[in-house]
Amino acid sequence: MSGHGDAQPMTSAKSGPLKGTAAVPGDKSISHRALIFGAMAVGETKITGLLEGQDVLDTARAMRAFGAEVVQHGAGAWSVHGVGVGGFSEPSDVIDCGNSGTGVRLIMGTMATTAMTATFTGDASLCKRPMGRVTDPLSLFGTQAYGRKGGRLPMTVVGAANPVPVRYALPVASAQVKSAVLLAGLNAPGETVVIEREPTRDHSERMLIGFGADLSVEKTAEGHVITLKGHPELRPQAVAVPRDPSSAAFPTCAALIVDGSDILVPGVSQNLTRNGLYITLSEMGAEIEFQNPRTEGGEPVADLRVRFSDNMKGIEVPPERAPSMIDEYPILSVVAAFATGKTVMRGVKELRVKESDRIDAMARGLEACGVQIEEDEDTLIVHGMGAGGVPGGAVCATHLDHRIAMSFLVAGMASRHEISVDDASPIVTSFPIFEGLMNGLGASIRRG
Repeated sequence: MSGHGDAQPMTSAKSGPLKGTAAVPGDKSISHRALIFGAMAVGETKITGLLEGQDVLDTARAMRAFGAEVVQHGAGAWSVHGVGVGGFSEPSDVIDCGNSGTGVRLIMGTMATTAMTATFTGDASLCKRPMGRVTDPLSLFGTQAYGRKGGRLPMTVVGAANPVPVRYALPVASAQVKSAVLLAGLNAPGETVVIEREPTRDHSERMLIGFGADLSVEKTAEGHVITLKGHPELRPQAVAVPRDPSSAAFPTCAALIVDGSDILVPGVSQNLTRNGLYITLSEMGAEIEFQNPRTEGGEPVADLRVRFSDNMKGIEVPPERAPSMIDEYPILSVVAAFATGKTVMRGVKELRVKESDRIDAMARGLEACGVQIEEDEDTLIVHGMGAGGVPGGAVCATHLDHRIAMSFLVAGMASRHEISVDDASPIVTSFPIFEGLMNGLGASIRRG
């Protein structure tokens, strides 16, 4: 869906206590990878709990375009008949990745070392995002890429006919770049090595090992050194997708700031490369209990019991935590507005090249709601106003960014005056049941 339809304004009014169970959708990062790795395996991969948001559906469509058989059997239940490493067919049409930076970057890596040509596009937001951070390392394999000025979509990628193995040190902490290079390395000879100074989401490493790849991770003075041997035969798997911690952040944070709330958020991934928000909230004084810890689908999960927390304090979030919570800073900045004192978020410049410039979007929206903000290129500082202290009463721009839209709708549940967003339609990309789930807990979100 590269085109963007009519805007869908939404308004969130002050809520009564949130109560009940918030069963959030499956993890988006794992859902993308389950489809892609299944397409590269030989045989049938069965997936349960797949997120059926638009981003993931676009990846499923892309895998079909490259020759895999992808079938939906029921809610969250899918199968992928893979074509093997290096077995992709050249697509007959442009690959439209909609709003998904994860989808487009991982798919580029997947086809980068196969002798074929594919053209990628996306919606207005995705076409503004830089792809050079992926195509530059892919060029080391022998891949060529031709895009718009600044390395932006639409972009044509010509896969390397005779790829060579690569040793690549990540210049920025990015699970997408790391994963793209590893995926390209699957169809290259010898060993492909990726070095990351700061650990990022490790779903790709976990799943590649599960699918039968020869992959090792060593912690050295350089950082995490990931070594992958090329030309494996990936084995099909049964993949149970845990619930998404990034989606769970929204009902969790809403319950923390709405007076009298007490909710359960079951089965949320507690992967150590994804749990930075929950560590931060606990440090701020949030009342979150992690119940029934267990392992599902190779990932650690827990049930979250979340209660209204009127004594949260602002803190300084260490910059090295950013990779484990990069998607959660928008909703954290909302919680910070309802805490007391100053919350300082440093090392967050990666937010400026997400679906929108998230630092600017949150800063301008929170200011419009009466919150004092400071920012620079790599920092966002929120001066908290305490529980119930945010005036609200603004219309906030979402910039086609699902997390910005959901963050301000959560803010409206606890502010003195309602908060509107100019366009909530992008929410469907990651959390299609957001509106119904939140209203089912007791929120007052309405369209228009």
